[in-house]
Amino acid sequence: MIAIVFRDLVKEDKPLLDRYCRSNYYENSHLNFTNLFMWREPYHIKICEENDVLYMISSWQGHLMALQPLGAEEKMQEAIGSLAKHFDEQRERLSFSGVEKSFVKELEFYPEAKFEVKADRDNFDYVYLAEKLISLSGRKLHSKKNHLNAFRKLYPQAECLPIGDEVITLCKIELNNWYKLRLAEEPEDPFIGWERKAIMEVLNDFRYFDLKGCALRLDGRIIAFTFGEQLNKDTAVIHVEKADPDIRGAYPAINQGFVAHAWSKMTYINREEDMGHEGLRKAKESYKPEKMIEKFNAKMV
Repeated sequence: MIAIVFRDLVKEDKPLLDRYCRSNYYENSHLNFTNLFMWREPYHIKICEENDVLYMISSWQGHLMALQPLGAEEKMQEAIGSLAKHFDEQRERLSFSGVEKSFVKELEFYPEAKFEVKADRDNFDYVYLAEKLISLSGRKLHSKKNHLNAFRKLYPQAECLPIGDEVITLCKIELNNWYKLRLAEEPEDPFIGWERKAIMEVLNDFRYFDLKGCALRLDGRIIAFTFGEQLNKDTAVIHVEKADPDIRGAYPAINQGFVAHAWSKMTYINREEDMGHEGLRKAKESYKPEKMIEKFNAKMV
């Protein structure tokens, strides 16, 4: 087994992670540099590259977890063994968080131990047909089309703009305003501060992250913005979408506008998970996903 020495994930690791994340057809929205970097601090994400395999671990509330190793299929059995050895050295039982179904099969084939595998419904990704998010056609999306039409009628002066330097400054102003309101509503939620910091980091270095973004400007103010990137050959992933909830149709408008302007050539749009939040689940289900990307947690028994 290969000895693994982990180190903190840093911004300069983008080319390394891009190479591994794009080497196979991964559908998990977490398997890209931007997502891992944005959440590296609260989840203490560390990486190690050995023998053409990218290993990743994280920890939450003192619990150590491995992420799905990335590399050629023929290297996965050895990778599982190397992770088992590392966890044993840490006096932990090997466990995985958020792995794809294809990797579950690797765990089932592993000869040295058995794994208890459980589906993690709260972290299933919602995936939609890009064409449907653009057209909003059909009875099932009729209410979304109505909200979008109402927005266009109420605010004909609203502009849909690509995110550039001038727009980024305005986005930062609104981001701070929105999070002040969220903190007032949920002062005990630590994710509010982490999310704000993560988004601000990306906006501060938007070109480096090589993302596409879109913003709605209304009377000189940004009322919604979003950004994402290509996840695999036929799918784009939306990392962030923020809108003023008091402006009717702002969310459908930024959703539809971004896909139409940036991702019309993609087949699918991955809008990530609902994290078990009832309101978010209802909102994501209301767009009628084409499919769900299942994720699983597994623990050596």
